[in-house]
Amino acid sequence: MAKRWKNLLVWLHVLTSVGWMSQAIALFALLVYGMSSGDAAGFRMARVLDHHVLAAMANASAFTGMMLSALTPWGYFRHWWVLGKFVITIVQLYMGIFLLSGNLNAAAEGAPVSPWMSVGTALMASAIAFQCWLSVAKPWTKTPWSGTAKLPSGSPAMVAVAVAVPIADIAIGTYLGNPMPVLSLLVVIGYSIRRAATVRSRSSAASGRGTSARPARRDAAAPGPR
Repeated sequence: MAKRWKNLLVWLHVLTSVGWMSQAIALFALLVYGMSSGDAAGFRMARVLDHHVLAAMANASAFTGMMLSALTPWGYFRHWWVLGKFVITIVQLYMGIFLLSGNLNAAAEGAPVSPWMSVGTALMASAIAFQCWLSVAKPWTKTPWSGTAKLPSGSPAMVAVAVAVPIADIAIGTYLGNPMPVLSLLVVIGYSIRRAATVRSRSSAASGRGTSARPARRDAAAPGPR
């Protein structure tokens, strides 16, 4: 059962990542069309695509990727390739939410369009393709702060929650007419904090056992009185 849920989470991550990349390519095509033809309809369609499809795919892809790191021994910061994907995802979400979406709204209303918008969407698609390569190749070594202890895996119930949450967020966003990944944010932040606390607790307990055991071994090895 645990393996089945994990495979479903991996499948959902791949599906939404491919969806995110394909929508970024479609967005690039619409922006190029709008800029080359002067037809504002291209920008209006780009806004619809970004608001109703791309945003949902991006949110779900980011959430499932982060939860796969949090629910498995890979972690967030133990391997350079995982950390690279994490940083790229955060940058993409920031640029998409705070830069691209606002400029798309302005362009759809007839404001001048910067050619950097099309460059940004092309870079977005390229970055997702690079992340796919990182997932397959898993290059580079461990980070200096990876530690030696293996991180615990998440429970099957938590993996099932990770599968259900992005679907629920998409349903809520569709109903409200606006992407709102509130559940995703709460779950990924809450579980990451909980897992970090659990790892620290186990490390402290293991360190305490090792410290208390060492004097006993020295006493046992000490020579007796002559």
